[in-house]
Amino acid sequence: MPKPALGAYLRDRRERLDPAAFGLAGGRRRTPGLRREEVAQRAGISATWYIWLEQGRGGAPSAAVLDRVARALTLTDAERDHLFLLGLGRLPAVQARPMGEIPSRLQRVLDALGPSPALIATMRWDVVAWNAAASLVLTDYAALPAEERNVLRRVFLDEKSRRMNLDWEGVARMVVAVLRAGLARTGAGEANEALVREMRQASADFARIWDEGDVCAMGQGLKRLRHPILGEIALEYSAFAVDGQPELTMLVFTPAEAADAARIRTLLPST
Repeated sequence: MPKPALGAYLRDRRERLDPAAFGLAGGRRRTPGLRREEVAQRAGISATWYIWLEQGRGGAPSAAVLDRVARALTLTDAERDHLFLLGLGRLPAVQARPMGEIPSRLQRVLDALGPSPALIATMRWDVVAWNAAASLVLTDYAALPAEERNVLRRVFLDEKSRRMNLDWEGVARMVVAVLRAGLARTGAGEANEALVREMRQASADFARIWDEGDVCAMGQGLKRLRHPILGEIALEYSAFAVDGQPELTMLVFTPAEAADAARIRTLLPST
């Protein structure tokens, strides 16, 4: 995008801000919003450089500068994405954020899927929400401590999971490749590096697959299980982005056959 578009966007966002919200009320202001110098101070950059950004002068800004400006202007995630597209022609790296409770609307979506096991996971494969079918068919996450609700730990460190997955090697390779792609988007970080170190030490299989360096997106595919009650069952899985929370992915496992769905329903509590 041309630089004037970036400058116009910055100016528009700046002029929409209320100085009083930043403790800057007082004195007469000739223009609405914050002054350029005030934004620069909040962003920790020189006033001259910020003025040049609004005027479309100078070289392309760095991602670090745009991130500081986004915080200074209190941009939403969508506005921050737009700022990066204007300034650099690409989206910013995904910001990993501490997970709190999942909004009730997302839990209702999971619950409405009936016999289709479904869950929401972070890029580190931490499972943060699931439905009843997931508990009954995949893993009873509610029975696990929060730190154990992780797909990597279930796949590589839980013998029950290894026995259930008919194509364990394929599943293991997929989750590791997706993990590597996710960490590349969020950045290394001490917590992420610690997770990889822990898994390498705990599982020779994880270390072997990690060292191969493959990456992939979640996409879609077929998962075959040998369930202790249902017997062999096939699930078609699809991954969906969670709007406004790019660090999360919703995974839905749809029974491949009507008979599989009917068998799962026999395990679900009656409503």
